[in-house]
Parts: sequence; structure tokens; C-alpha cells
Amino acid sequence: MPAASSASSQSSTTLHALHAEHITAVRFSRSDLFSKLLEQLGVELSPELLELAFTHRSFAYETGITTTNERLEFLGDSVLGLIVTEELYLKYPDLDESRLSPLRSGIVNMRALADIARTLDLGTYIRLGKGEEVTNGRDKNSLLADALEALIGAIYLGCGFTQCTQVVKRLIADTLESAMAKGAGLDGKTALQELLAALAKGSPEYVVTETGPDHDKSFTAVAMVAGEAIAQGLGKSKREAEQSAARTAFELLSEQQPA
Repeated sequence: MPAASSASSQSSTTLHALHAEHITAVRFSRSDLFSKLLEQLGVELSPELLELAFTHRSFAYETGITTTNERLEFLGDSVLGLIVTEELYLKYPDLDESRLSPLRSGIVNMRALADIARTLDLGTYIRLGKGEEVTNGRDKNSLLADALEALIGAIYLGCGFTQCTQVVKRLIADTLESAMAKGAGLDGKTALQELLAALAKGSPEYVVTETGPDHDKSFTAVAMVAGEAIAQGLGKSKREAEQSAARTAFELLSEQQPA
């Protein structure tokens, strides 16, 4: 019996050692997976937080886990919006709201975010279900943009706002320069005009209606492209309503363009 007990004890010790080695190997493997990304970003984040940032709902559904990157995406979207807005506000003190808004839209839109995600090769890290995998989900603009926002949310949680701001400013630098070059920093109507010219879609038209008494009128403008209503804007003047409609139309048409 003592010999059997000793053998059993040794077997148990061996199993525990093997389990510990396995856990260590898995942790090293997960850390190593993200090492290039973390080096590019210049931050330190736990593998667990990064895995969450890259867990698409299709993967969660097929594997039966309950957590996805959607909450981090929600957080990252707000953090990104604030950082970009602050950067534009400080960098371009001479631009008014009508010019800052389309410029921000030139940066914070699905296509632009997906392009940034590609520079980081985020597609290789996303955990996808088989359905998304076979339909080239790793290179879909929507998935890449969502993954980038989730990553920004993870950086915010893991590193704080100051470091997250530094990372985001580096990531958007080229996109901001490109948006300015394309005329996104122009006023809404001019930005839309420039975009439609580039797309060979002619010039926009605006249908404006007004309501209310003379001393308190409200205006509604509909931006029309090739006879199709694209977006609506409201304002206390005809110009304000047209600018609002133009900015919204610019945002919508910009996001619809292929990468």
C-alpha cells in the first residue's frame, strides 16, 4: 500500500506539473500572439483584454461563450469621438463647426477606421465564427472598424485616457491629413460638392421648407443628388439647414464608398 500511495502521489505531482507547464505555455502563446501589435501601439495590455477586444459575436455564438467585443466597441467609439473632436478643436482654431464636422466625419467613419485597422493588421487577430471566416470577414470594413473601436476601448481601460489619446493621435495622423487634402475641412456644402464631383455625380440641390411665424421660423432642407433625397437638415436659417443637410449627406456618401 505505501508503494501504491507513493506512486499515486508521484502521478498526481506529475499531472500538476504538466498542467502548470500547459498553462504557462498557453499564456506565453497568447502574449506572443499580440506582441507585434503591442509593439506597434507602444502599450502594454493583458492578453485577456485583447482577446475580448477581438472576439466577434459570430465566434461567441458558435463556441457558446457569452462575452463579445461589442461593449468595448461601444466604449471605444465614444473615446475615439472625444479624442478626434478635441484634436480638431485644438489643431484648427480658425475652423468653425460647419467645417470641423465634415472633417471629423472624414476620420470617424467605417471606411477610414477600417483602413487604419488594416495598417495594424487587425484582421489576423479577430476571433470569427466559421460563417464569417468563409465570407472573408477578416477584411470586411464593418468588422475591422468595430475591432479598432474595441481595441481603443481596451487601451482606454488598460492604460488610461492620456496614453490612449497619444495612441489614437498617432493612428489618425495620416487619415486626418488625407481628409484635409480631400476637402473634408471645407464647409458642409463645399465638402459635399467636392465629393460629388470626385464621384462624377453632378451637383447637389437643396429643397427647403419653412415653418413657424416670421419672428421664429424654422427651416428644413433636403439634400438631393441626381433627384434622390440623400439627407435632411434643420436650422433657424435657410443656410444653416442646408449646411446641416450637406454635412449629413457628405457623411453618408463617404461611408458608402468602397475601401
